[in-house]
Amino acid sequence: MNPKSVFGARVRALRAAKGWSQERLAAEAKLDRKYIGGIERGVRTPSLLNIRRLAKTLNTPVRDLFPK
Repeated sequence: MNPKSVFGARVRALRAAKGWSQERLAAEAKLDRKYIGGIERGVRTPSLLNIRRLAKTLNTPVRDLFPK
């Protein structure tokens, strides 16, 4: 499976577990909603800084964004 798709699916699962919309995650992380949508669809490649930002916003270690 495509690593971007795996990462995006993990972000989506963590977001959904919080009961958040893409809009809410984007607002909390100070990122654009379309960017979040692209990450979740596996078409965007987030930078290391944005990966850290997403992890902090989702209250999870960065390593947990990368399923084993």
